Amino acid sequence: MEGRPAPQGEEAEGEPLLVAELKPGQPQPYDWKSSCETWSVAFSPDGAWFAWSQGHCIVRLLPWPLEGIEPICKTLECKSQYPKAEAKGRGGSNEKTLECGKIVWGLAFSAWIPSHPRKHSLQGPSPSCLVLATGLNDGQIKIWEVQTGCLLFNLLGHQDVVRDLSFVPGESGSVLVSASRDKTLRVWDLSQNGKQLKVLSGHVQWVYCCRISPDGQMLCSTAGEKSALLWSMRSYSLLRRLEGHQGCVVSCDFSPDSALLATASYDTFVILWDPCTGEQLRSLCHFPLQPILDHNSDFHSNSLRSVCFSPEGLYLATVADDRLLRIWALELGSPVAFALVKNGLCCTYYPHGGIIATGTRDGHTQFWTAPQVLSSLKHLCRKVLRGCYTTHQVTALPIPTKMKEFLTYRTL
Repeated sequence: MEGRPAPQGEEAEGEPLLVAELKPGQPQPYDWKSSCETWSVAFSPDGAWFAWSQGHCIVRLLPWPLEGIEPICKTLECKSQYPKAEAKGRGGSNEKTLECGKIVWGLAFSAWIPSHPRKHSLQGPSPSCLVLATGLNDGQIKIWEVQTGCLLFNLLGHQDVVRDLSFVPGESGSVLVSASRDKTLRVWDLSQNGKQLKVLSGHVQWVYCCRISPDGQMLCSTAGEKSALLWSMRSYSLLRRLEGHQGCVVSCDFSPDSALLATASYDTFVILWDPCTGEQLRSLCHFPLQPILDHNSDFHSNSLRSVCFSPEGLYLATVADDRLLRIWALELGSPVAFALVKNGLCCTYYPHGGIIATGTRDGHTQFWTAPQVLSSLKHLCRKVLRGCYTTHQVTALPIPTKMKEFLTYRTL
């Protein structure tokens, strides 16, 4: 396959390289089905920790970078446009194992600042507390303090698998949204001792995914349905249904400036939306690439499993049932890099770019290099402006039409 030039800067550096792989040890003697999959992986917002749901009710918290790949990460940091994260992982903290007691489906980090120390725990959280939320197959949500491995909360309310979790970005980091197979989303507030604030009903099938926009204003949820739902995080009311897919929508993600929303479906398409207006901006089709696939394989589907934006907002990563990780350049509307990921279920970017983590059905997690470019000045200006202005506000500005089209991503 031929690579294509990367948008908005230097040329991308070829196909992703596998730099590390985590594999679970000897499986424990559980009788449950679906107990070994890595349904979710996550980096902490500061990039200092990685959470791996390795199957069999276990989550491992690993200081980042992983042992043995520090030279690669240092090279990537030199190329990154983001400030270097403080080394809170290696040298200061050790790897931790969280025994969750039930199969883990969803993971989410948050830098939570408690309003007051907890009185119920043996060791209360520090003033600034990095927490990890774990969604379990019996409907429980367990909240852990990362630095100590202590269980802080056990949130009860869902009646079925908690499939996904998303924290509201911001200084307090206390509001959590959960998505469940009981067809509801629930809103919780850690600053009120894990109080349930709201139950959001609107889906008629299992809810697979939930994502809160980086500006904290909107929530997108996807289920075993052909539409995605957009909610207001202020009123917790339904804003609109996004209809356009021909199959179940299984994953979604907002761009870093909250101006774009990507939804991925079993219909093999990713659709890029303007979440402010509900307008479809572009569709990305996952065509089969037969030369890459194992011809003895029984995988004939390009059904999508996961989608995520890169930290600078110029790329998308997708994982599909055709055993491929694809990295897409938004400006080109086509993949610029591919990697073979067997039985992939999820993918996520390292917060400072350069690395993509993928989770698989056999409990493995793989780390791949990802294209890095220096964002153009006009893209950086758009990113800053769209973090403050909605599409409607941009279109009302007294500026040229072409500039409005660029700022609202109508040039994709």
